[in-house]
Amino acid sequence: MRRNRFQIRVNFGDTDKAGIVYYPNYFKWFDIAGHQFFRSIGLPPAELGEKHGIILPLLDVRCTFEKPLYYDDIITIATEVTEVNRRTVKLNHEVFRGEARTGHGYELRGWVKQEGDRIFAVPIPDEARALLEEDTAVETVQINPWLNA
Repeated sequence: MRRNRFQIRVNFGDTDKAGIVYYPNYFKWFDIAGHQFFRSIGLPPAELGEKHGIILPLLDVRCTFEKPLYYDDIITIATEVTEVNRRTVKLNHEVFRGEARTGHGYELRGWVKQEGDRIFAVPIPDEARALLEEDTAVETVQINPWLNA
């Protein structure tokens, strides 16, 4: 299945009073990494919506926190497709500071058609399924330009 790595810097606003990353930020980073993943395989969410009326709503999410993160840490979110069902895609995420994994979890996203005020799940097209399920040794690595700022 397809894989992607995306880096981001922990901002001051991502931390709590103790200077440790506030836990909801993991879910924000999962969301960012998920969208980056879809872009990296040629399925940009904005284009899916504009051209095909497809949105990728979050249906389920989970995170296990293992080690704290702090302001200015550079983290890598590794994303991998682990399931492609008829109308859902499951993305596993692992968050690393250097080589140390600090947390992991998943997102379950629906393949949903939006027509006016109506939304309804539709089957994932064969072309999209092939992109999601492609077994490739090549891992897309996206470097965030803000890391050097």
